[in-house]
Amino acid sequence: MTNIGIWVSAEPGVRRKILNAGKQLMMMEVHFEENAEGYMHSHPHEQMTYCMKGSFEFEVDGTKHVLHAGDTLCIPGHAVHGCRALEPGILLDSFTPLREDLLNAKVTS
Repeated sequence: MTNIGIWVSAEPGVRRKILNAGKQLMMMEVHFEENAEGYMHSHPHEQMTYCMKGSFEFEVDGTKHVLHAGDTLCIPGHAVHGCRALEPGILLDSFTPLREDLLNAKVTS
């Protein structure tokens, strides 16, 4: 079973929901409270993030980027990256290929 359509907690103040997944591409909505962080990490998947609401400071391989509503950022596969919400906000993330780790993660309430 996959986790499509289920809200799950990620880091403190962060929750996410996989919206849909095809054969090679998936989309996920991520909600952040002010100052909540998406911890630094990396994965082999290419990621495109779109800021739907709020503003965020991203760090990608040591370079900082500030995104506001309507901005996008491409994160290459294997890049070490993370972000912090400068205010309450929402990101729309797309990944290719599929993040099987997120699709098949055990969901706990």
